[in-house]
This record gives sequence, C-alpha cells and structure tokens, in this order.
Amino acid sequence: MPTTPTLRSLARLLGLSHTTVSDALRGAGRVDPKTVERVRKVAQESGYSHNPLAANLMSQMRRSRGATFRGLLAVIDSHEPSRPSASIQFHRELLQGINTRAVELGFKTEQFIVGRSNLTIPRLDSILQSRGIHGIILLPEWDAPDWSQLDWKRYAGVYADYGIDRPALHRVCCDHYRSMMSVLERLLACGYRRPGLFLQQQHDERVQHRFSTAFHGFQQNQSEIEGVPPLITADLDRAKFVKWFQRFQPDVVLGHYSELISWMENCGARIPTTHGFFCLNNIYKTRPCASLDQQPREIGTRSLELLVAQVQRNERGLPQWPTTTMIPAQWVDGPTLRSVETIQADSPSPTGG
Repeated sequence: MPTTPTLRSLARLLGLSHTTVSDALRGAGRVDPKTVERVRKVAQESGYSHNPLAANLMSQMRRSRGATFRGLLAVIDSHEPSRPSASIQFHRELLQGINTRAVELGFKTEQFIVGRSNLTIPRLDSILQSRGIHGIILLPEWDAPDWSQLDWKRYAGVYADYGIDRPALHRVCCDHYRSMMSVLERLLACGYRRPGLFLQQQHDERVQHRFSTAFHGFQQNQSEIEGVPPLITADLDRAKFVKWFQRFQPDVVLGHYSELISWMENCGARIPTTHGFFCLNNIYKTRPCASLDQQPREIGTRSLELLVAQVQRNERGLPQWPTTTMIPAQWVDGPTLRSVETIQADSPSPTGG
C-alpha cells in the first residue's frame, strides 16, 4: 500500500534540501522560479498535500516559549480623489470589521494605499513578497478595479465589493437586490403605493444595476403598486429631480442623499405626513431619516474569515470558480416615514352588524 508522501520524502525524490522544498511550496525565500515550478509539479504528481495548520503549529513550537503566532495579512485600498467623501466612513467600518476579526483569529493586518506616497502596484508586490504576506483583502473602488499587475500566484485574495474582473476573485458584498425588495415590501406595508427611485448612474452601475432591477421587478409583480419610472441621472441633478417629482408624484422617494428631503419639501411635500423618504445607504445621510445599513462591518468580518480560510488551506492563485458572499442589509427606522401603526390607526374601523 503506497505511503503518503512527506516533505522529507519529497526532498529526497527531488534531490533538494528540506528547506528548499519547503520554501518552494510556500513561496517563501529566494528559490529559483524554475525550481519552484519543478517542486510543485512533482508534489502534485506524487499526491503530496501541505498541511498549513501543522506548519503553523510547528512554527509556534520553534518560537520562544510564550510567544504567539501571528499571520500577517494585507488590506489594500486605492487613492481615488473622485471617490465620494461619504464612502470614507464605509471603508472605516469595513476596516473595523476586518481588524477586529483578525485579532480574534490570531492574525494581524497591515493597510496599504496604492497611489499615495508613490506606492505603485509593482512596488506593493515587492513589499508583500519581502514581508511574506500571502493574504490580501482589496477594499471597494469607486471606479472599475484593476489589480492584475500583482503576482497572484503568490496570494490568496478577497474583494470586499461586487465587480472585479481584473482579476476575478472571491467577493463579499451587500445583497443589494434582496435588500431593495425587502425595503419595498415594508414600504408597501406602511401604506405607500407610488414609490419612486432616484439614483446616480454611478451608484447603479457599481452594484451591477441590482437596485434598479429589483425596483422594476417589484413594480411588475405587485398589483398594489402604481408604476413610477425610476430617475437615474449622471449627477445629483436638482432640476431633473423636481421635474420628475412633480410629474410622477411619488408618495415616497428612495435615494442615497438626504438632501432630497429639502427638495421634496420645496415642492410642497410634508414629510412624513403626505410623503416619505428612505435613504439607501445610512452613511450618506446628513440628517435623521429612515435608511438602509449595508453592514460594512459584517462585510469586513466575512471577508477576513474567507481570506483566513484560504490561507490556512494554503490556497494561492486565482480561484477556478470565484464565489460571491452576499450580506443582507438592515432597515434603520427614522422620522421620514409613516409607521405601520399610524396607517392602521388612520384606517376606518369595521362597521358592526
């Protein structure tokens, strides 16, 4: 019966030292790329399977007594001057979730911002390799991300948002489609029959039109809803909003910016008496209102857990089947909507027989 190959038997088979084979399999040290390729090929053909948990345990045992093993992971962001200032808070919440969970799992994180202080992607690649970092979380980008210059053969990676094709990584993000459906169902229960959606085009495109698609789907499948076409503009255009609001007369408006409340009031709306407003991302609101918490801390937590699982399984390189983990958003009550109780109180009582 064939025995399971070990690191030492693999080294004997290749005619290399135990350390060279170990470094080649881990992507550590200065091993010639051709040697790395040969070692990994023979390891695969012989059925050798690296056990990262055992390796970590041996590393701890070799350390001084009382020391704790800490894996180092990278959290990478891009310097984007065009990014909305409100998204800074979203990134802070993401980082809070990432860093808190990292400590709980015995890891440390280090943040890098490409495009600031002359940090280029090739330079970052060199830094990550020199520090022995093999796990990367990429924070959301406002524009289409491109991290293809990194040597992904050395890294496991997770993108904490929707769309990334260069390269295709595992993703963790808010479930915008289901969240929009849930919001509309609750607004219907509150008595709103003419919901109107106002989005900036960039917001809709970043989530691959999931907000607008869910809105259309809800309208088409709810007979109680009166169709109000969504307004999607390139910028936060007040003139277009006023024209749309006056023409289609939605009884509740969904959008990202609480400035819309003043625009509605200037058109004669009395919130929440005659009309309602719901903010689609609570980090954008500048005044109290009902809103959607897209759970950035939870997204950060799940991103870190997914990355650590890959690192512990010694999975590096681009995944064959990139997955998407979706986190449901949470409703946050606010003074800009009528409550279900208010609707029930205003309804006429049944007439007795």
